[in-house]
Amino acid sequence: MICPPQDTPRPEYNFPGLNPGDRWCLCAQRWLEAAEAGCAPPVILESTHERALDIISLSDLTYHQLQN
Repeated sequence: MICPPQDTPRPEYNFPGLNPGDRWCLCAQRWLEAAEAGCAPPVILESTHERALDIISLSDLTYHQLQN
């Protein structure tokens, strides 16, 4: 799992958004698809499962690491 930040409301899905600092996860394959399309969300490495490295390079994850 990859853990990017998310706070955008999505009323079409009845999702009000998250509060600042909240996190959500997506599977590594979907993150990789977004990266290949040039729109990968930032990554919180400390919350990312090590098995993500089975399909995503550490350098790609580090490049997209959320900077506090």
